[in-house]
Amino acid sequence: MSTTIDMARLTEVLPAGSWTGAPADRVVLDYDGRHRRRVVLTGAAGGQYLLDLPEATHLKNGDGLRSTEGAIVEVAALAEPLLEIRAATTPDLLRLAWHLGNRHLAAAIRADHILIRRDHVIAHMLEHQGAVVAEVMAVFDPEAGAYHVHGHGHDH
Repeated sequence: MSTTIDMARLTEVLPAGSWTGAPADRVVLDYDGRHRRRVVLTGAAGGQYLLDLPEATHLKNGDGLRSTEGAIVEVAALAEPLLEIRAATTPDLLRLAWHLGNRHLAAAIRADHILIRRDHVIAHMLEHQGAVVAEVMAVFDPEAGAYHVHGHGHDH
């Protein structure tokens, strides 16, 4: 005999800043865990939820996931081990960004640094290019890429 556990279905993504009020629960997810279509999630308060979106969607920190009953579960991005890359000048940082892009690495580009996933081989290459590389724990939200469709779970 099998028992079916009733769990709320999360079927709509509400972009960060577009919803208000206290969430019913919160799910804490790393970068890979925030790119999903259908998966069972466990909230910080212990709730079980079925994320059931029409297509794989990249969830961002602060997004809300609306259930079929109208409750909102907040998405919280989990800090993960990354490399923070800095350079002496902006042109040097741009050159380092080119090297990372040439290797098709996911990167979060900031005004004064770049974040990538930890990789000791890439760290060594960057240091030989003049970069200052530090291991950090931070939220990873890389650039989507030139061919990324900017849908966020909405009809266009």
